[in-house]
Amino acid sequence: MGPLMKKNGWSRGGIVMAVYAALLFAFLYLPVLVLVVYSCNGEGVAGFPPHNFTLHWYGLLFQDDAIWRAVGNSIVVALASVLIGLALGIPAALALDRTSFPGKGAFRRLVLLPLVLPGIITGLSLLMLFREVDVKLSLATVILGHGTALISVATTEVFASLQRLERAQEEASLDLGANYWQTFWRITFPHMRLSIIAAALLIFTLSLDEIAVSFFLIGRENTLPLEIWGRLRRGITPEINAVSTIIFVFSLLAILAWYRLRLAGKGESSAEPLQAAEPLP
Repeated sequence: MGPLMKKNGWSRGGIVMAVYAALLFAFLYLPVLVLVVYSCNGEGVAGFPPHNFTLHWYGLLFQDDAIWRAVGNSIVVALASVLIGLALGIPAALALDRTSFPGKGAFRRLVLLPLVLPGIITGLSLLMLFREVDVKLSLATVILGHGTALISVATTEVFASLQRLERAQEEASLDLGANYWQTFWRITFPHMRLSIIAAALLIFTLSLDEIAVSFFLIGRENTLPLEIWGRLRRGITPEINAVSTIIFVFSLLAILAWYRLRLAGKGESSAEPLQAAEPLP
């Protein structure tokens, strides 16, 4: 019986790990569950247990123009940050992987620096720079700040995928008559595609909830994190619970979409060697 129980995962160690995992997930996600429940509490944020299930707070939220202006600002900043991060991060990753130049090691470390720098340092340094060049603070300065801070995300993601690419596929493409540009679009870019999507999702998510850099570079318009932060100083309201619940659902859907893309990418990657062997015009 003892070996059978161990084989089926019912050993003492397995039970301990299962309990530990349950406690860990409860610690991580129980507060989120409480937030979701209280967003539907008829008594607002007061009273336990919650009473009078209602969607009234969501109705008030959709009538709150300030919140939705902040949501729109955050989406604009996040999308622009994705474009900046990918436009500069992909060439940086290609340069690190494919070329040799003086100071390459220092360049690689400098590209990774924004990942380890506190947001306060990044925001304050950019604020001083914009003041020196007499640039008025606005959503544009927030976009530049987020894009600067998140270039390293795109660089590291794409660089890691390039390190896994078999150079023999590119060499075979060139031997079959393709030029470097055709080889890039037919061999290299398809291999990078999933890492680019992952970098875009990560940059979008990080930009959407970034507060430290935004705090120093924001003008008259608020992003969603700063709008919520400003309201929290006056106390927690049911509308904040409601908008937080919507953000949580959106993040969950994004994770599921990424998981589906990843599964689809695995199927495509298995066919890549066959496609690479086809003659190119």
